[in-house]
Amino acid sequence: MRIGKYDIYVVETGRFKLDGGAMFGIVPKTIWEKLNPSDEKNRIELALRTLLIVSDDKKILVDTGIGKKWDDKYAEIYGIDHAKFTLENSLAKFGLKTDDITDVILTHLHFDHAGGSTMLDSDGTLRPTFKNATYYVQKRNLELAMNPNEKDRASYLPENFMPLIEFNQLEVVDGEFEIFDGVELIVSDGHTIGQQLVKVSDGEKTIVYCGDLIPTSSHIPIPYVMAYDLQPLITMEEKKKLLKRALEENWILFFEHDPYADCATVKQGKKYIELDRRFNLDEI
Repeated sequence: MRIGKYDIYVVETGRFKLDGGAMFGIVPKTIWEKLNPSDEKNRIELALRTLLIVSDDKKILVDTGIGKKWDDKYAEIYGIDHAKFTLENSLAKFGLKTDDITDVILTHLHFDHAGGSTMLDSDGTLRPTFKNATYYVQKRNLELAMNPNEKDRASYLPENFMPLIEFNQLEVVDGEFEIFDGVELIVSDGHTIGQQLVKVSDGEKTIVYCGDLIPTSSHIPIPYVMAYDLQPLITMEEKKKLLKRALEENWILFFEHDPYADCATVKQGKKYIELDRRFNLDEI
């Protein structure tokens, strides 16, 4: 897909599983399991999908997946699967290596979004995966990651972001603005403090990387809010605002965790804005 001066590509980095009840909060299992069947441990499959934004002088990656630093115990707990997709193999499809990435926008520092930001070197040293890239994260999200509350502590793992600071590759940003020509940050505080969504637009075509505000197309309905969210009522208000703009301006919504499709558009239903069409980016 082409938007302005950018070519937009999907980079699949793997699959993992989370508890279906936690992913859908107050929504009963009898409803969510119709589209998201769970395994014997009540886990549903989720994608670890990142977005590659390429211009003549930039190769920008949005989020980095879960990474490969997991021991067997936690790999089993989260059902981490790299059998079909890895970040490196997906980049190779576009003739790229990790060293070619110039910029990494991290929506937030939870392990399934920032885990691939760092890697263990052959000598066991933790270092940035993208050695030539500048990483970007919101100031308030970094502050939370450095001093997590009891609810968030298991999601913010220092090994995923401290090496970025130690190697002087992390740039802290604050608020909503155009970070690159045609690439805008949208701040969201419902899921976690200081999450940044990424909007790419040329005035005619627009794609928005929804991060964990709308993790899958199944989460488009306003009450479908994750139990992981710190401020679910704020999540709902942020979704209303985003979906209203998506409808009015014909945005493509890009889903990080949807196991079945990359993207969707929305339409006005009888009462609420709802899913219109679900599709993959390479179909455009």
